[in-house]
Amino acid sequence: MRLYHMVERIHGDLLEQGIADGSPLRVQDLTPFDQYHYHGTEAVDEAIRALGLTGASKVLDVGSGIGGPARYLAAQSGCRVTALELQPDLHETGAELTRRCGLDGRVAHRCGDILDGPPSAGAFDALVSWLVFLHIADRRRLFAACRGALRDGGRMYVEDFSKRREPSPAQWDALGEKVRCTYLPTAAEYRTALEDAGFRDIVVEDLSADWTAYTADRLARFRERRARHVAVYGTDVAAGLDDFFATIAGLYAGGVLGGVRILATAG
Repeated sequence: MRLYHMVERIHGDLLEQGIADGSPLRVQDLTPFDQYHYHGTEAVDEAIRALGLTGASKVLDVGSGIGGPARYLAAQSGCRVTALELQPDLHETGAELTRRCGLDGRVAHRCGDILDGPPSAGAFDALVSWLVFLHIADRRRLFAACRGALRDGGRMYVEDFSKRREPSPAQWDALGEKVRCTYLPTAAEYRTALEDAGFRDIVVEDLSADWTAYTADRLARFRERRARHVAVYGTDVAAGLDDFFATIAGLYAGGVLGGVRILATAG
């Protein structure tokens, strides 16, 4: 997926800010660039609040990317985070940035697939994930693994895609090829799958209108700074990101994609 292409481009972002490769970092140096989901750290603050995270909390971040949410969770709440990421380049970049922030004592990066089971069964007080489940069609195995990661009474916070209307064949092609999304549940189907996996107290909040506006604005802002992006990332990466952002904005504007925020309790 083009959003994850050449993730080392963050080093260009940092160099533009006068931060040399290998030098120490602060979490706030990274947050403009390492949050791949919608609304950045505001969304992570919402998870901290909703889950009641503290310094005693053990959290699993599924699909942690380059570690932005995991680092921010640890820095803001003091919790300990296991950052689980499937793609080696994302994992390695995330681990490097975490070390440079001095947070490797609180954020443990693991390269692996949640479908193979959680890193530690029943070990986590909370599980978080932002715009990752959309890539995983096997929801039965996914939610079984998520339930298995949590202690009884542990809570899960997820923000992800939902289906508002059936995509056309061309829109399914775009979802599969450009977004790596081959399964798109409705909010009701999401709830049923979680119930079947052993979750209770499920709250599903519709974010579709907000995300439709957000993705349109993101595309406009990206294009306003196209010259900067070409200079920092190169022509191919900038073009790929533009195409990805345009595809997503179009699917929201066309009423295909929706968004949900889900809170659920294990047990």
